[in-house]
Amino acid sequence: MSQEQPQRPGASQEPIKYGDVFNVTGELASKPIGPKDAAAMQSAENKILGETPKGGAAAAMQSAAIANERAGVVSHNQADVAGDQGVAVIKSDADGDVMITEAVAGQIVGQYRQPDVSAVTTPAMLVDPGSITIGEALEAAAISAADKPIDQSDAAAIQAAEMRATGSSEITPGGIASEAQSAATRNARTQRFEDQATLSDVLSDATAMLPKDKAVTREDAERVVAAEVRNNPGMSTTPGGVGAAMAAAAKRNQNSTI
Repeated sequence: MSQEQPQRPGASQEPIKYGDVFNVTGELASKPIGPKDAAAMQSAENKILGETPKGGAAAAMQSAAIANERAGVVSHNQADVAGDQGVAVIKSDADGDVMITEAVAGQIVGQYRQPDVSAVTTPAMLVDPGSITIGEALEAAAISAADKPIDQSDAAAIQAAEMRATGSSEITPGGIASEAQSAATRNARTQRFEDQATLSDVLSDATAMLPKDKAVTREDAERVVAAEVRNNPGMSTTPGGVGAAMAAAAKRNQNSTI
């Protein structure tokens, strides 16, 4: 016969439930988030995505589970969902992008999309001289998403792109990454949309501003897309933005060698 887990003496607060964190309904919404459930989601993300994304379902569940365990409202081995109906992380195609769907007990707790760069396999040394460079890809983003105000996700993507172009682990003083970060910081403090700096403002001369440049490879695109997604609360890339432009350039470069 099953019994409720005893609470620690003095534990009186309500546990953080799935309904408090995710847009779920029914019995799941009233279940507390436990450590084993969070660990199961982390394992699923690592298996399918190769990492535990910042701001993803596993990160949210881990935070809630830690708080619940510290408050004494769940036990360390408690698994209200993972042991029964389970968790799932699914990758699927969506109009040329990859759709990531995360679910608990059959209910979606997270869904976002990112450009698909998985088909790109060309090493940097095999890219021909006519291939698209990182600077050119950034300039393409300045056209396709010209009026988008720069935020932290854009700044992170631009920083990753600059580092891939220069081969340095540090940003270039006065370069596009530095300018993008400054623009993102200013935009966060600027209320009027028309006064905010855009991708076009920062990236229109990206090729000239990069001290070094190189043809875009799959690895370059993956790093930039990952940086943009990690720093976007919606866990997605901007259509036509930096990550999307890099992914498109990597695919074009791959096709040019076939």
